[in-house]
Amino acid sequence: MAWLRNLARLARSSSSSSSKPANRFGSPVLSVPGFAGFSSAAAAAYAGLGPTVPGQDKPRLVILGSGWAGCRLLKGIDADLYDVVCVSPRNHMVFTPLLASTCVGTLEFRSVAEPISRIQPAVSTAPGSYFFLARCTAIDSDAHAVHCETVTDQGGIGDAPEPWKFKVSYDKLVIAAGADASTFGIRGVKEHAIFLREVHHAQEIRRKLLLNLMLSDVPGISEDEKKRLLHCVVIGGGPTGVEFSGELSDFIIKDVHERYSHVKDYIHVTLIEANEILSSFDVRLRQYATKQLTKSGVRLVRGLVKDVQPKKVVLSDGTEVPYGLLVWSTGVGPSPFVRSLEFPKSPCGRIGVDEWLRIPSVQDVFAIGDCSGFLESTGNSTLPALAQVAERQGKYLCALLNQIAKAGGGFANAAANIELGDRFVYKHLGSMATVGRYKALVDLRQSKEAKGLSLTGFISWFVWRSAYLTRVISWRNRFYVAVNWLTTIVFGRDITRI
Repeated sequence: MAWLRNLARLARSSSSSSSKPANRFGSPVLSVPGFAGFSSAAAAAYAGLGPTVPGQDKPRLVILGSGWAGCRLLKGIDADLYDVVCVSPRNHMVFTPLLASTCVGTLEFRSVAEPISRIQPAVSTAPGSYFFLARCTAIDSDAHAVHCETVTDQGGIGDAPEPWKFKVSYDKLVIAAGADASTFGIRGVKEHAIFLREVHHAQEIRRKLLLNLMLSDVPGISEDEKKRLLHCVVIGGGPTGVEFSGELSDFIIKDVHERYSHVKDYIHVTLIEANEILSSFDVRLRQYATKQLTKSGVRLVRGLVKDVQPKKVVLSDGTEVPYGLLVWSTGVGPSPFVRSLEFPKSPCGRIGVDEWLRIPSVQDVFAIGDCSGFLESTGNSTLPALAQVAERQGKYLCALLNQIAKAGGGFANAAANIELGDRFVYKHLGSMATVGRYKALVDLRQSKEAKGLSLTGFISWFVWRSAYLTRVISWRNRFYVAVNWLTTIVFGRDITRI
């Protein structure tokens, strides 16, 4: 396991350095559950990473998160200039634009997951660089340290070690902790709905969908229960909700009708949106998407969700919508961790940053991705929570941090007088969404008010697939995606429930 290898490397690093104290981390030795056989040096090493020493160590860059922003930064940072430490509750990046395809078997799950060690090999090979499977619980900006707690499989099979806490000192800190799905305080959402943001969400959707298909074919199931089990409800008409609805309708038309012929007339999809679907797209594209989804059998409902119960959704007008599968896709908002930080916030509640993506109130701390937003004093509007925004911020900050290190400002409190250069400026490259049946939308306008090229139909679908194939990070996963797409076209989707 990666964290076990990190533990051993930390122990070797601590015991092999005769010029430094045995416990260089400045923390009390922790009792590590399940590791009684390890030496005291290993236990001391795992108590934390202490401050770096100029002249002996490289400056340490700590990155919180492994989403689009954090991984783009990880990919481009110069590991010769920094010791890189990544802290995240998952050891991979998820290629979210293709996540909906994994729910119905168009793609395999490993095709959209990129291991951190492949994105930045230094975390597995360099003596001072690490990946920790943990989440940050607090930031002490005065002491230049983050407090973390390990993530363990408490709900898994067998005994899992209890979470334990440790501390990591930093010279430069980048908060790329992402955001949480917005529930708007609606009762029952977290208990009964499935979000579509992580691989385990897609796996849960797939298992639930296939289970309902098989249960509905069992003798003795009433007509009403069969209809409920096979009613898939999607809340939210943004790109994720529309793409999932399109993938699901494709699955029903091409696979369910053939392989579950006894229940093919019962399964259907309902997409519920409070306003208009794909509101950021051109009007003509929205109309096209509505037409194609309706043609595919997706029922579009305009309404606000008031309550989510175990077997039905209640709308604000009193309408009750029974469901067997409920997918929630209504955008994102600040996570509890982001809200707990005592940093200035942007108008939308995200961590406030200036034009160089710094948190102005503290030294050596940056924030990028969905967890960050421009402070009101900058005069810049809040950027949308999109993958391309996060990726561009990661790319910009990577170049900035490399520049700071080369100028001698890599260590803590050493960059105050360094010229930072150009500010971060975001230019929208356009939006894309698939609506199933080899159809997609491509909107290349830079904003809702601007004019620009927009495409629909098969050509757009080809552009959509080509663009995302080139954006997949590694050649390994590009190969997986291409092979999965070809296999699906030739043999259909895999409907095995594992």
